[in-house]
Amino acid sequence: MMMAAAPAAAAEAAPEETIDDTPKKMSFAVKLTKFDDSKKIALIKEIRNVVPGLNLVQAKKFVETAPVEVKADLGKTEAEELKAALEKVGGTIEIV
Repeated sequence: MMMAAAPAAAAEAAPEETIDDTPKKMSFAVKLTKFDDSKKIALIKEIRNVVPGLNLVQAKKFVETAPVEVKADLGKTEAEELKAALEKVGGTIEIV
């Protein structure tokens, strides 16, 4: 009889493990939601540096169409760095 009680006690003593099966997000997008009008020129210049192939006029139109996705398929650290750089020049940024 003691053998039957021992496995039951061991089963009760075992801690329940919760396994997080939700996939971790590996790819992020940086989105310009709005901007500070007083810092618009600095933001346009930074967008021109960040987005390849934009001239000054295209960068201006890009900023003025906010909310707009600046870059996609970035790693978490790269997205955070881009967010910090754009917020520094007056952008309100969202990482999605």
